[in-house]
Amino acid sequence: MPSPSLKRGAGHLASPAADAKKPKANGSITSFFGAPKSSPTAAGTTKTAAPSPVGPSFNKEKWVATLTVEQKELLKLEIESMDESWLAHLKEEIVKPEFLALKRFLQKEKQSGIQIFPPEEDIYSWTRHTPLHKVKVVIIGQDPYHNHNQAHGLAFSVRPPTPAPPSLVNIYKGITNDYPSFQIPPNKGGLLTPWAERGVLLLNTCLTVRAHQAASHSNKGWERLTQKAIDVVTRVRTRGVVFLAWGTPAGKRVTGINRERHCILQSVHPSPLSVHRGFLQNQHFKKCNDWLAERYGAGGVIDWSLTTTKEMVSTAPLTVVPSSSVVVNKSTNSPSSNKKQSGTDSTKETIIATKSSTSTQDDDEFEDLDALEALAAAEESSCKP
Repeated sequence: MPSPSLKRGAGHLASPAADAKKPKANGSITSFFGAPKSSPTAAGTTKTAAPSPVGPSFNKEKWVATLTVEQKELLKLEIESMDESWLAHLKEEIVKPEFLALKRFLQKEKQSGIQIFPPEEDIYSWTRHTPLHKVKVVIIGQDPYHNHNQAHGLAFSVRPPTPAPPSLVNIYKGITNDYPSFQIPPNKGGLLTPWAERGVLLLNTCLTVRAHQAASHSNKGWERLTQKAIDVVTRVRTRGVVFLAWGTPAGKRVTGINRERHCILQSVHPSPLSVHRGFLQNQHFKKCNDWLAERYGAGGVIDWSLTTTKEMVSTAPLTVVPSSSVVVNKSTNSPSSNKKQSGTDSTKETIIATKSSTSTQDDDEFEDLDALEALAAAEESSCKP
């Protein structure tokens, strides 16, 4: 008898079937669990996706032929490494003056010998691991990790042997609260490519950063492109997508999304700065799957597991926490109404001091302190099956 899993309630542990159709109630074992998937590459840099069945007909060679010599030089990375399902919808954006100015800036950084993360070939790995027509969930990150052997183009994810950074550890805790059978990857790993392969778009709003300098490439032009990517998802994925927006910056990215068509789950950020203000109790992973089950059927929910074990059993009942318990207590935890004044919130200052005194090896991604005021009680009214 199939065992409970990390999917919705007591669903089955398996990679979800394609969202084009629901599984038959009395289908075969193969149709229920889905066809086997090829293992993702370690780096995610050589994976090539088939052209997307979604969107306009796109002749890549014909489009490239319309570019100027300078555009071809500046957009070489996009032409060669961005999945065509995304390039077909973002091609107008990347030839705009603002994006070309960003590419010139990055070119100068590289020529100056400045080390940039993630490695160039990984900047668009999110497009290759999660082609547009596969997107069912979007997790919005902020800045890429800025230390060695961390960022590889997927928000919150790190490659082995790097252990999961603090925010990802807290994400694991949140999943465990929803699904007690969840197992942390071996060696405290943080590679999230399995999620990406299952339709979870792990998108940072800024796609590059200088080594050891958090937010050093913010407001240079990446935010415009990634907002366009979010807009494309909301327009093209008409069946509905779940957006997980953690922290104030991520929340700003989803303000214009149609909440009748899509599900918006907002909360404080999982960073150590704000995680205890509601993230661990927000039940976003279960709520995400509940909503997907309504829209796509049982085969469309996300398998959150990251281990190779296929028969994880958990008999512990899921404790449902009312959404009202996730509301931020601003009377004790929020910053002073005048954020420019110093010395008005000793608790906050202590957190900041502790954060700044840790070693660079333990530094997490850039976290806007305004995340302490992020709304955490909007998910119930925002997700309508």
